[in-house]
Amino acid sequence: MFLKILIMSIIISSSMLIFDFNKTSDISDWKVVNDVVMGGRSTSEFYLNEQGHGVFTGAVSLENNGGFSFLRYRFNEKNIKDFKKVIIKLKGDGKEYQFRVKSNKYNQESYKKVFKTTGDWQTIEILLSDLQPTFRGQKLNIPNFTSNKLEEIGFLIANKKNESFALIINKIVLE
Repeated sequence: MFLKILIMSIIISSSMLIFDFNKTSDISDWKVVNDVVMGGRSTSEFYLNEQGHGVFTGAVSLENNGGFSFLRYRFNEKNIKDFKKVIIKLKGDGKEYQFRVKSNKYNQESYKKVFKTTGDWQTIEILLSDLQPTFRGQKLNIPNFTSNKLEEIGFLIANKKNESFALIINKIVLE
């Protein structure tokens, strides 16, 4: 009976760390993609601050049909069949962002969920099944995210206005 309870508590409390930012984190696999790939003029950067948090900051410009900045993290395939949600500890600037995932980094479509930041530290919880399919800003007529694998996550800002932004990320975990 004790072993059964122990196993159940391990299953219930199990999580998968995607990224935990700290002063010694290797962020070389985190890449910024701005709308300049399509002729836009948005700018952004990603770095570790003095506390060791990841900072995604910049300015979105609508000039020349632009309007987005994207931060992505690609990694070797992770089996996520036992996980139902992503939990992100972050601090935003009061703006809306999209959290995005891809089951295969080469897929054209990604799956997104919009969340609003408050300006304070927040814990954002997103059910994987709530991630909606999208391609180039258009919702696709296919089911929400159902994959058992993951190869890319990201944060996108694209609020259809000229604006500066700053998103500070502490930790990303699957539960």
